[in-house]
Amino acid sequence: MCIIIIKDDNKMLDHNTLVASASINPHGLGVLWLDKWNVEYYKSEEYDVLQTTRPFIAHFRYATVGKISPENCHPFAINDDEILFQNGTIHNLGDNNMTDTEHMAMILSEIPRHLWADVLEMNDCRFVTANLKEQTYDLYNELDWVERDGVMYSKRNVLNLVPVAVYGTLKKGYSNYHHYLSNSVYVGSGETKDRYPLVINGLPYVMNKKGVGHNVDVDVFLVSQSKLKDLDGLEGHPSWYERKKVKILMDNGGITTAWLYFNDTIEDTGVYNKTYTQSISPYNMSRHNTNFDDWHDCEWVDEFDMEDTNEQCPQCRQEGLMKDPYYPDARWCMECEDYVYGNEIEYF
Repeated sequence: MCIIIIKDDNKMLDHNTLVASASINPHGLGVLWLDKWNVEYYKSEEYDVLQTTRPFIAHFRYATVGKISPENCHPFAINDDEILFQNGTIHNLGDNNMTDTEHMAMILSEIPRHLWADVLEMNDCRFVTANLKEQTYDLYNELDWVERDGVMYSKRNVLNLVPVAVYGTLKKGYSNYHHYLSNSVYVGSGETKDRYPLVINGLPYVMNKKGVGHNVDVDVFLVSQSKLKDLDGLEGHPSWYERKKVKILMDNGGITTAWLYFNDTIEDTGVYNKTYTQSISPYNMSRHNTNFDDWHDCEWVDEFDMEDTNEQCPQCRQEGLMKDPYYPDARWCMECEDYVYGNEIEYF
């Protein structure tokens, strides 16, 4: 895991890239500031120090070898003047306490400088060495790096991510989260900066009527462009739900702009909610391995309480979808063992 970012000009990095880097790699941040050639260490959550025009080489750590501790943050000293950053794992180096990167730095300290590239590039990792005295740095396995707008990244999984604010079944831990967002970057929870009407009629719908209702509770994720297309398909954007950008006040005090799905086609009941809480059926509970301290908190749905319909699943073409009393606008497919929502439902 981990990621190394090299920015040697005065450009500003995209804030979402830094959020993703810190969220995916939460075990420490080491920065070599290229204007002063000094190293400083931070917590990953202090990523805002990189929202700057200053040039730097930064390493966000995800611990694989060696304990999680400040002293195991990169870079590591090779000698009095030179340091080593690494992204990737070198097997058979390090132990439960010491990282494989520190072990590699010790190896480099024992061999001539001109042999470093041969040793480092034997491994399927990305490396940077920097000479603090001469104020130079070198990349290794450079073909495995990604260049974007003049900035070098040791991997691409933090790039081109889009913030999405969700308020219904996509919220963390809810049924559609497991299908769509469990592998995306969870930024945190918050609420819409403006008030909107959240109408719950089995499923939740936020109507695009700014200033009406409440500041709606949301979870914010960073998703890839392909995942955004998946979400658009789920929500029926733009004919059923319509995706628009809104301001979100995060619980940690930050403000971000994120996509949010509105639905103005449903009836405005005049009953508005601040938050949506999903009821639990035995189907989504068993499939997602949900653990409950108190089983009485579950709202049990017996299969025989679910009504047959003349509706068809668009995925498996199974006829006779089941109407769940806790989800009036959704149908349960016995074949797929999943819910079908809104305008996805077909008739036979």
